[in-house]
Amino acid sequence: MMAENMLKIDDINVYYGAIHALKGISLEVNKGEIVTLIGANGAGKSTTLRTISGLLKPRTGGITFCGKDIAGMPAHKIVREGISQVPEGRRVFAEMTVRENLDLGAFTRKDKDGIAQDLDMVYDLFPRLKERASQVAGTLSGGEQQMLAMGRALMSRPQLLLLDEPSMGLAPMLIKEIFRIIVDINKQGTTVLLVEQNANMALSIANRAYVLETGRITLSGPASELAASEDVRKAYLGG
Repeated sequence: MMAENMLKIDDINVYYGAIHALKGISLEVNKGEIVTLIGANGAGKSTTLRTISGLLKPRTGGITFCGKDIAGMPAHKIVREGISQVPEGRRVFAEMTVRENLDLGAFTRKDKDGIAQDLDMVYDLFPRLKERASQVAGTLSGGEQQMLAMGRALMSRPQLLLLDEPSMGLAPMLIKEIFRIIVDINKQGTTVLLVEQNANMALSIANRAYVLETGRITLSGPASELAASEDVRKAYLGG
């Protein structure tokens, strides 16, 4: 059976002013997959996600999502198309309650019943958020804020969830929990593109992986193969 292609990035070049951040990157994500992008700090991982979600525009090259050209489309329209991003550093609305943050995630939607269902789904995935629904988000722990950022993104009912460094700054126990939840989200039908510095964890849950080095993709393949590769082990898996 042919895998159904959801996201296709074709030879994109992205610049920050004079800096050539992404140099002819091509990658694809098929429906139902978890695909991970690994690489050192400054390799261009976050830039790739920001370009997909419309925060940056490629100078050349194409991005198609479900067959539609989205390169250069405004970010709020890309959310409506079905792509939601959990930004690096969580970026929850600190002054608002947990519940208000989650409601904001559904701002593009009008289907009240569907929104209520998705709120229940988020509370099932993250029981801690349900317990703290009326708490101000700025007072949550780092792990709880990460859960809230993920829950908020899921409230737009995305077909594709972009996760930017979800394990950053979290304790090892919490990292395991966050990754278990990513697998659950995927099993429930959401395709995931994961940018992660914790390459061991990322490769352990992904179907396929791409290695990014200074704005270029240097390796790609099944995650299990990359995890076993000598080069990847030396560079990213601590030996």
